[in-house]
Amino acid sequence: MGSDDGFLNNSGNESPWSSGLCDCFSDMGSCCCTAWCPCVPFGQASEIIDEGSTSCFGNGLIFCLIATFTPCICLYTCSYRSRLRKKYNLKETPCNDCCVHCWCWSCAMCQEYRELQNRGFNMHIGWQENMQRGNKGIEIPPTVPGQMKR
Repeated sequence: MGSDDGFLNNSGNESPWSSGLCDCFSDMGSCCCTAWCPCVPFGQASEIIDEGSTSCFGNGLIFCLIATFTPCICLYTCSYRSRLRKKYNLKETPCNDCCVHCWCWSCAMCQEYRELQNRGFNMHIGWQENMQRGNKGIEIPPTVPGQMKR
């Protein structure tokens, strides 16, 4: 992962998320999919977060196995939230990643999915196809509080 691949925000300031944790209904497609079949949006997002080193199917299968046999799926999914935050230097809000996934994992997964979409990724085609089409993710500049507006 290099600084020329569009993933790093080297400004030193943490950036806000492009949508809120509770904005699930702003994208009904991913909201419904996360509610009824969470392994799919998790697999899609995790493949892009891992930059294609893992597959959507493999991560979705791991998600299903962990969710089926243990109540601790949040421990697996929160690690991807942490990776996404580090890639884009996003704020750890409203609390730490593990707590967000423990108490509100479906909202967290929707937010992460929307973040990648808002940064230009087509979630349905996977990492390799996004790279072939030149979708390397965009860096959303941080907002500065108290900035002058016209």
